Amino acid sequence: MSFDYKKEYKEYYMPKNTPSIITIPKMNYIAVRGKGDPNTEDGEYKNSISLLYGIAFTLKMSYKTSHKIEGYFSYVVPPLEGFWWQEGTTNIDYNHKEDFNFISVIRLPDFVTKNDFDWAIEEATKKKGIDYSKVEFLTIDEGECVQSMHIGSYDSEPKTIEKMDNYAKEQGYVIDINKNRLHHEIYLSDPRRCDVNKLKTVLRHPIKKEK
Repeated sequence: MSFDYKKEYKEYYMPKNTPSIITIPKMNYIAVRGKGDPNTEDGEYKNSISLLYGIAFTLKMSYKTSHKIEGYFSYVVPPLEGFWWQEGTTNIDYNHKEDFNFISVIRLPDFVTKNDFDWAIEEATKKKGIDYSKVEFLTIDEGECVQSMHIGSYDSEPKTIEKMDNYAKEQGYVIDINKNRLHHEIYLSDPRRCDVNKLKTVLRHPIKKEK
C-alpha cells in the first residue's frame, strides 16, 4: 500500500468546512513561479503544472532507475498546491486574475534531498527533452494559520475566506499576509473532471497573535 499524505495527514489536507487554527511544520516542495490568469490556455500557470508533475513523477519512479534515494518508500504524489498574491495588496481581487502572481508547488517526501531533486531535474530534462530550469527546490515554514475546506467554484472563495478571517479575529489573531507569508490553496479536485460546485480546495491564511 502506497503512503498517501492526504490520508495520513488529514489535519493538513482534509479540514472541515468550518475554520480552524493549525500550526503547519516546515516542508520541502517542488516549485515553479509565474504570473497571469490561471485560466489562460498555454499560460504560465498551466505550464507550471506540467513542469511540476514531470519532476514529481521522476522522483516517484526513481526506484526503477540506478539512482537510489535513501529512505525511499512507495507513496502517492501529494496534491497540487498554490501560493497566490497580487502586488500592492494583501487581498486577492478575483476580478483581475491577470494580476496574479503564484508559486505552484507539490510537496516532497521528507526523504527527498536537494541532491535527489537535482538528479530528477537532470533525468527529466534528458528523458523528456523539456527545459526544467524554472523548477526549484523550495522550503516553506508556514507556522500558525487559519484554514478551512472550501466547496465550490474558485470564484466563490471570498465567502470562505471571510469566515476564516473572522474566526481568526474571534480567536485573538490577525491575518499576517506579507511577502513571506502568502494566501495558500491546496487542490483536492481535478476541475477537468469534477462539477465546479463540488470542487474541494483547502484555503489557508497565515496568522499571528493580535497585540
